[in-house]
Amino acid sequence: MNPSTSTTPEAAPETVPSGSPGGGPLPPVTPEVVAAAVESLTSRLRKKLDAAIEQYAALPVTTGGEGVRIACGEDAVVTLSPGPSGVIADGDQASCSCLLAPRCLHRAAVLSACPIGDALPGEASGDSSDAEPAPPGPDGAQTAAEPESNGTGDGAEGADEATGPTTAQVAAATGLWAAAAAVLSAGVPAAGAVPQAELLRAAHTARLAGLPGAEAAALRVVRGLRAARARHDGHRLADLVSALRELLLTAGRLAGADPDPALVGTVRRNYQPGGSLKVYGAFREPVISATGYGGVVTHVVAEDGRWYSVADVKPGGSARARGAATAPVAIGPAMLNHSQLSRAGLLIAGATVSPDGRLGAGKGVRATPVSGMPWTEGPMAALFARPLADAAGARLSGHAWSESDTAEQAREPVGCDLVIVGAAGDHVLARAVLPDSGGDARGHGPLIRLVPASHHPELAHVDNLRRLASRPGLLVRVVGRVEPDRVATLLPLAAGPVPGTEATLRLPPEWQGHADLGYDRLQGAHLPPQDACPPPPDGDEVDPVAGAPLWRVRRLVELAVSGGRRAVAESARNGESYAQLRNAGFRAAADLVTGLAAEADRRSRDVFGRLTDTGPDRYAWAWVAAATHLAATERAMIHASWQPGEAL
Repeated sequence: MNPSTSTTPEAAPETVPSGSPGGGPLPPVTPEVVAAAVESLTSRLRKKLDAAIEQYAALPVTTGGEGVRIACGEDAVVTLSPGPSGVIADGDQASCSCLLAPRCLHRAAVLSACPIGDALPGEASGDSSDAEPAPPGPDGAQTAAEPESNGTGDGAEGADEATGPTTAQVAAATGLWAAAAAVLSAGVPAAGAVPQAELLRAAHTARLAGLPGAEAAALRVVRGLRAARARHDGHRLADLVSALRELLLTAGRLAGADPDPALVGTVRRNYQPGGSLKVYGAFREPVISATGYGGVVTHVVAEDGRWYSVADVKPGGSARARGAATAPVAIGPAMLNHSQLSRAGLLIAGATVSPDGRLGAGKGVRATPVSGMPWTEGPMAALFARPLADAAGARLSGHAWSESDTAEQAREPVGCDLVIVGAAGDHVLARAVLPDSGGDARGHGPLIRLVPASHHPELAHVDNLRRLASRPGLLVRVVGRVEPDRVATLLPLAAGPVPGTEATLRLPPEWQGHADLGYDRLQGAHLPPQDACPPPPDGDEVDPVAGAPLWRVRRLVELAVSGGRRAVAESARNGESYAQLRNAGFRAAADLVTGLAAEADRRSRDVFGRLTDTGPDRYAWAWVAAATHLAATERAMIHASWQPGEAL
């Protein structure tokens, strides 16, 4: 469980800025608590809420025995007292000393400035050690407890594949649709704390109705809106567009009683018995989240080729990510650290496994160290024997409209042999070596872009890729993840030598055949002499997605989110032409964006000629259609870029 942010009464208070990176010391708050605080305000106070959030987020925060305290004025001190989970999950855990409390601006603004936390699980794990949070995702959301098929949340009745969503689920989805459509119509500048609170209230209702997929999408939208409005360095408009597209499409289909069970999503589930397992270490991956978590995930593979992981991720940021690289592995009395496990093996009795493959460390788990297996044998050898095009295609098989489904499919690593072509901007160009090609990559595999899995200056990813790029013609064996949003792009996580050639890496014996690219630093001595590397194959970099006129669709879709309906309508009045799309063969895309622009500028009048507001529904559906078509088209082009012989 997340450790509490409160301290013992004897601890000395510590004051730090509340606006520090990663959400600062403010504890996360569940959606329903934030929504209730905003809804309790009068209309006059709601108009002042956004300015108050910005003001109070810059105030110093004092941590002490009572919890977290923010002085908002002489007679207004807000105190946050999270429970053992570290999350504010009840309105009584947030108080203010002013006379208007609890319906005061101070309390609502401070709660709105806190990071959005996931709802607490409905049931506790039977094994406290297995309740440790999983590595947070890029937006700081926990990704640990994962799905149980067609489950329900908080006792709500689940959707049935034959009958479709229940009445309660349809009602909850209708509310989510209305809140999300209002956010889309307003755009980022007008989607302040009040529209966000309405979306959080709808997300909470969706959770109670047993719609975990829609709830998760709504929370991603709120986090994205906050990052956009605060101009966070890590914010990407494309991520917010993707989250909003998934939310609107999911909620809209459920509101229409679509029976597809995939729309309901999955609920959190605790670890399940996994019996006896024999796993072999493959590589370590450092984790540094946006919310101050840090640690390491060691990936292991079983004899049948299934992937598992051992995680050690806790509050601490980059310092903890470095320290955890050699921290002991908390699985039974194995007495291995993560560095050793990444190059050794474990024989586990009484294993507990989460649905996403995380190995638990419960009291009944017993683990015995065994010898590791090199990448040239067993399941790792089979990984590299599979054609890269096939492996990448499997990782891109998720629904293009679903961000969560896409991330789930792309999570499992792929392996391939590459020949380095050279550096290109912030990434490295390489060409895939087809299995059984004898190392000749000319004209066989697609051109691959290697992008750092993390740009954090305290990790080794960037330096290692620069080192590889300095030796064109180098043959290297890589394990990494497919980047689903970029043409033929890999996020390399580990690298090793290609057997049977001199033009490859020469790693120290203690590394046992591979380098963890986030931790181990490649040196010049680890590379072969330049004259040992044959001339690299041609590597002209061409991006079919960036070169296609689809950028016109993307610009309008993103403008709708960043500027709102008025901005789209203004572009329509300026006479934007989509003839280039039609001439290039993207006729459906041209029709959809033309319809979106027209719908944004639609003005209905009553029988007396007065302008009337028809609501955002038709506009929202027009935007969803254009955004979904764009995502599917780009995904098809990305999928094609992995095929041998494809011109990029």
